[in-house]
Amino acid sequence: MSRFFDAAWSWLVAAAAETSWRELMPLGLAGVFVWGLWLYRVLLSRLDRPIVNDYRTTVSVVVPSYREDPDILLDCLRSWLAQDPAEVIIVPDVADTEVLRRLGAVTDPRLRVLPFTHRGKRSALGVGIRAARGELVVLVDSDTRWQRGLLAAVQMPFVDPEVGGVGTQQNVYQRGTSVWRRIADWLVNLRYHDYVPAMGRAGAVACLSGRTAAYRRSAVMPVLEHLENEFFLGRRCVAGDDGRLTWLVLASGYRTVHQSSARALSMFPSSLRAFVKQRVRWSRNSYRCYLTALWKGWLWRTPLVTKITVLQILLTPVTMGMAIGYLLLSRLELTPRGGVVVLFWLLAGRAIRGWSHLRRHPRDLLILPLLAAVVIAISLPIKLYAFLTMNKQGWLTRASDRIGGEGQHAGTLAPARHGAGALTEVA
Repeated sequence: MSRFFDAAWSWLVAAAAETSWRELMPLGLAGVFVWGLWLYRVLLSRLDRPIVNDYRTTVSVVVPSYREDPDILLDCLRSWLAQDPAEVIIVPDVADTEVLRRLGAVTDPRLRVLPFTHRGKRSALGVGIRAARGELVVLVDSDTRWQRGLLAAVQMPFVDPEVGGVGTQQNVYQRGTSVWRRIADWLVNLRYHDYVPAMGRAGAVACLSGRTAAYRRSAVMPVLEHLENEFFLGRRCVAGDDGRLTWLVLASGYRTVHQSSARALSMFPSSLRAFVKQRVRWSRNSYRCYLTALWKGWLWRTPLVTKITVLQILLTPVTMGMAIGYLLLSRLELTPRGGVVVLFWLLAGRAIRGWSHLRRHPRDLLILPLLAAVVIAISLPIKLYAFLTMNKQGWLTRASDRIGGEGQHAGTLAPARHGAGALTEVA
């Protein structure tokens, strides 16, 4: 084995010798800058600690539901009711007859079902938030489960009256059931271990994910109409409700923070097709949301780490495109050995950035090449396409003629959890 590593190292040194590092100097300087920003955010994230106190208040859970798989919704409902909120308000579409039937069999008095003709997720959120009676509203996606202690933990930061919104630590439910869920879980881990805590420590998380986020109701009510009736370049916005609400709360003078001790698990697509659709939708939402924050001047009033994060998200296609373009179009003569050096550089860099995930799931090192390819695909063709079509509105992974999100229905999960008869109604 030692001979193998010696030979590999000798080969790598020889390959490096064939490469003109003078040609790579501009790329190296850009790399120092990008890695410096990454290290800055990672160090700030490591300094963030969850808030712990005994603060509790009344909580209303609001769940917009559109064409959700009833098995998944009922399973998630158990996890919400188990943490004893004052009420759970589910707003299903009036056409979701099976969901309405199943929810009608639930006898728990804390559950309120408000059938509504959906005009997008935001319209359903508006119905639920207006009906809520709690001091805090926790907005939850219909396919998101809570881990024990989430509801208690997510209330704790609100002891500070300046806190208007609190985000949660999130991961992929049953990550092992699909390689695309493993990839998604890797990307989610990087977000919630290396980026979001840094912004949360500064009191300005740029987007409190709608999968589970808590808000002070008194902070939301004055801006609710702006959430429901957002227009971008003349078109009504359908998706991107979480980013929009986060910035409306920030612009109102409140802080948005992250609570790592509040943990949620969400359904993610099991197929490549649905994975790509989800990333296109998220990228479109990010462009609309962050360009609006930039245009209105909201971004410039946030702390440095939030400015850096948002600008880097907006400029990712430019920065990565320039780096790869320089490698391919410069005078650098890329020999086979030089190509291996570049590949090694890409994989090593991605592995270092992925350390916060790999130390939790070391076996995922085997999918590192796929992860690197996915990151490049998201950063270049997907984000470029999303930028050019950012005002094309739609959910993409949900449709009126399909139960559950594409690649996100109960049949895509492990049968041990969702076999026949495995789910019963909540008593």
